[in-house]
Amino acid sequence: MSTAARRDKVMDWEPGTLPKVDYGAGCYIFDTDGRRYLDGSAGPAVYALGHAHPEVNEAIKKQLDRIAHGYRYTFTSAPLEELTAIVAARCGGGLNNMTFNSSGSEAIESAIKIALQYQTAIGQKSRRLFISRERSWHGNTMGATSISGFAARRAAFEGALMPSNLISPANVYRPPSGYLAKSGGKIDPVEVGKYCAQELEDKILELGAERVAAFVFEPVVGAAGGCVPAPPGYAALVRAICDKHGVLMIADEVMCGSGRTGTWRALAHDGVEPDIMTVAKGLGAGYVPLGGTIYHDRLKGPMFAKDGGLLTGHTFTGHTLACAAAVAVQNVITRDHLVEKVHDDGLHFEQLLRRAFADNPHVGDVRGRGFFWAIEIVKDKLTKAPFDPSLAVYQRFRDRCFANGLICYPVGGNVDGKAGDIAIFSPPYIATRDELATIADIAKASLDQVLADLA
Repeated sequence: MSTAARRDKVMDWEPGTLPKVDYGAGCYIFDTDGRRYLDGSAGPAVYALGHAHPEVNEAIKKQLDRIAHGYRYTFTSAPLEELTAIVAARCGGGLNNMTFNSSGSEAIESAIKIALQYQTAIGQKSRRLFISRERSWHGNTMGATSISGFAARRAAFEGALMPSNLISPANVYRPPSGYLAKSGGKIDPVEVGKYCAQELEDKILELGAERVAAFVFEPVVGAAGGCVPAPPGYAALVRAICDKHGVLMIADEVMCGSGRTGTWRALAHDGVEPDIMTVAKGLGAGYVPLGGTIYHDRLKGPMFAKDGGLLTGHTFTGHTLACAAAVAVQNVITRDHLVEKVHDDGLHFEQLLRRAFADNPHVGDVRGRGFFWAIEIVKDKLTKAPFDPSLAVYQRFRDRCFANGLICYPVGGNVDGKAGDIAIFSPPYIATRDELATIADIAKASLDQVLADLA
């Protein structure tokens, strides 16, 4: 094949047709043609217990035999009350109040409404604005999309979204350009955190503190950035800045929470407690759709005194079957010490990935925490320059892994909204060390194949 023809073949790449799923068992999924895939990303970091866990399936069946859903304005239920107690115990501190919905996007939407309701209840109705970060993704509903810094997923809706106030990502591998100019190109993780925290305070002052309701961020950035942990000390500085200016701190833990990063609250790693927190994916582990919005005791009093309760909710809020499934999931996670396992095996997984890609000149960064890791694929490791986005390297990698029997979670546009290629590995909490090694081995071989195709 000529060079020109090969280049045309590279540029004309398109994703293939999806296979049809048949069944799952543990960390594996099988399609209707009998092919087996190791679920190295637990879907989109959802399937904490893998697939077809017998205890969770049995709990769902038992609940269906009784009732699927008792409407929230008519009944409470044992599963709802049990799950509330479990989540409050996992969170600790003052995060004792919550409302359950059907997705992470709905959880963020409720967080936005709770923040506004609280500010109104304390006589601060001028606080209508939200601050969030570039290279963040908070959900598919209009409010959640409005506060997200994910250009490709926002583009179709621009002009109809809420006003957004975005600041730089807190990313040690790719610090803000202002920080690099100030530091002469030298990167100190602690100083990156300080710079990014100061940027938040500067934005609050620019907008007027009396107009800002809340700051929303992912403690470990998921889909938009690829498993980016907060720089050391960053979260504590943000907490102090929010307190200073009367701004609520909202921790979006939809993807990184519920044990995914080795602590049940991802922000617990940073020693910080938010005012409002969202969870979803790992909470119910994908067995029945479920999300949750958790808020601090100090927010409840003013809202309930003024309004008699929360002014957010849906038909399926506190869905009985979904709560029963989540209770079973969380009971297994607790009994089998899976959060602790994720912490310990996560350190082992990190070493497997770092060894697998240590000599690859096109892997610029390996980052993450617990069972939430990503590789950033770059054209030039020295300059960190990404591949041309038209090459869709992240999708090529995903398809090559898939053909080799491994599921990963690809991310594009992490650098500037267009360029940048990342693959996330977020296996089920039950994954064995042998399965973690298989993930690393297949990922390494798959990337080598992709790079050979592009050479």
